[in-house]
Amino acid sequence: MRKRPFVIGIAGGTASGKTTLARALAQALGARVALLPMDHYYRDLSHLPFPERTRMNYDHPEAFDLELYLAHLEALLRGEGVEMPNYDFKAYTRAPGTVRVGPAPVVILEGILVLWPEELRRRMDLKVYVDADADERFIRRLKRDVKERGRSLEEVVEQYLTRVKPMHLAFVEPSKRHADVILPGGGENPVALAMLKAKALGELAEGAA
Repeated sequence: MRKRPFVIGIAGGTASGKTTLARALAQALGARVALLPMDHYYRDLSHLPFPERTRMNYDHPEAFDLELYLAHLEALLRGEGVEMPNYDFKAYTRAPGTVRVGPAPVVILEGILVLWPEELRRRMDLKVYVDADADERFIRRLKRDVKERGRSLEEVVEQYLTRVKPMHLAFVEPSKRHADVILPGGGENPVALAMLKAKALGELAEGAA
């Protein structure tokens, strides 16, 4: 019998489809899932002037408050709820208030670097890496950041070339070797979604037996 939640880690490059996959899986499993996106755990930079915040490297492991992320994961593993931070991508810092995430038998960790820290990996039962072509990822990111985050084309290109791409090659791509499963297509891959859902449901059934 399973004594703690089943933990799924879903990583991948920027705009690879990992968030779409995580949300689709969470929707498919309903109330049985606690979803913890790593993007909510960027360090609080509200003490810095806005121009300085725009120049920070948000794709390096140090950009994330790993201590808080781990603490919240441990709380969920103990069956406790957590207050997840809000993050404002337009302001490049945390927003006021928190989001309540209740305990659940399945915990999904999602983000570009969830497979990088060993402390996170050893708490995962299933490690997934969502793979996508670099050109396709860049186009998706460009459209998203201009439409949803108020960035200019020049800002997106500069950030991608100077920070996003180098950090992907240094940290995100190498973390693929830790994955149990490598999936192409992300949330647009119905076979991958069905496979993950079946695995999670199987673990839930085993835990209830």
